[in-house]
Amino acid sequence: MTFDFINWPIYGLDRETKRNLLGRELSSLMNHHRTHCMQYLKILDARAWRLDKYNCFEEYPWLPVRLFKMYELLSVNKNEVFKTLTSSGTTGQSPSRIFLDKNTASLQTSALVRIMQEFLGKSRLPMLIIDHPGVIKDRTKFSARGAGILGLSNFGRGHVYALNDDMSLNLEAIELFSKKYEGIPKLIFGFTFMVWQYFLLELEANKKFIDLNNSILFHSGGWKKLEAMSVDNNEFKERLRAVCGDLRIHNFYGMVEQVGSVFVECEYGYLHAPSFADLIVRDPLSWRPLPMGHSGVIQVLSAVPYSYPGHSLLTEDLGTIFGEDDCACGRLGRYFHVHGRMAKAEIRGCSDTQPTPV
Repeated sequence: MTFDFINWPIYGLDRETKRNLLGRELSSLMNHHRTHCMQYLKILDARAWRLDKYNCFEEYPWLPVRLFKMYELLSVNKNEVFKTLTSSGTTGQSPSRIFLDKNTASLQTSALVRIMQEFLGKSRLPMLIIDHPGVIKDRTKFSARGAGILGLSNFGRGHVYALNDDMSLNLEAIELFSKKYEGIPKLIFGFTFMVWQYFLLELEANKKFIDLNNSILFHSGGWKKLEAMSVDNNEFKERLRAVCGDLRIHNFYGMVEQVGSVFVECEYGYLHAPSFADLIVRDPLSWRPLPMGHSGVIQVLSAVPYSYPGHSLLTEDLGTIFGEDDCACGRLGRYFHVHGRMAKAEIRGCSDTQPTPV
C-alpha cells in the first residue's frame, strides 16, 4: 500500500474521482485485513463475502462497531502495537480497544492535520482546552477524550486547561488566557457536553463574560445529554457566544474506532466527508443503502485504519445525507447531519460518561 491518499485534496475530489481512488484504497485494505486478521477473515467467510465481487462502496463488507468492545481485532503483530486507544464505556460495558502500530498512528495524525488545516490554516494558535490536564497523563493508553485532546493540541501553542482536576472551572487561568491573547486568533477545543456542563453553565452561573472574540471552537461528542435537555446545535452556539463573544464554532463527528477520519461541520451547519473517508446511510431493517434525504444508520468508510480492520464500520448512530459535491460552502464530497443514537443502542460517547467528581 502506498498511502498516497494523505496527499489528496481534502475537499477537492468530485464524486467519480473520489469513488475510483478511495475504492482502490479500500479494496487494498480489505485484502490486507483478510490476510492478517483471522477474526476478520472468519467474519467474511461466515457472511460469504468475496473480495472479487465489490463493484461500489455500498457493497463493501462492514463490521458492527460494537465488535471492538468484544474482541481484540488487529492486523499487525502484537509486538508492533505502539498505542492502544479506548472508547468511553458505560457501567458494566467494556470499552472499544483500538490497537495502533506506528504507521497507523502516523497516518491518523497526518489525516487529522490535513483536515484541520482546511479550517485553521497552518499556523499554531494559542489554545484553550476545556478539560483538565490529568486526562492525558498516560501517553501509551488513551481514552477517546485523551486521544482527542492530544490530537487537537498539535494545532495549538501555549496550551491552557480551563478546568481543574476536580472538574471545577479555573477562572483565573481562563481570564489570563483571554487577556494575554486579546485580539488575535485563538483555538478552543472540548467535548460538547464538557463545554456545556463545566464551562458554559459555570460562566452563566457566575455571570461571567470571557472575551474570546476571534476564536475558533471545535467540539464533538456528548450530544445525548444536551438533547435530553432540549438543547440543540443552534442554542449551544448562541449561548456560548453570549458568554464568550464572536466565536467560529465547528462541531465534528468522529469516533475512536476511526481516529483521523473526522467529519467537520461547515459554515452552513453540515458535516463533510474528507477525500479519504466517506459514509453510507442504511435502512435499519433491511440494511440496504438509503437515498439522500432519508434517515438511517450511518456506515463510515476510511482509508486510514491499517493496523486493525476499522476501514468499514456500521455505527449505532442515525443520520441523513443531504447532498454530494454541491454544498453552498464549496467543499466537494458528501455532507450530512447526525441525529443521535439508535433506539436501545448502547450509550457511548466521548463525554457522556464523565463521572461526578469526588
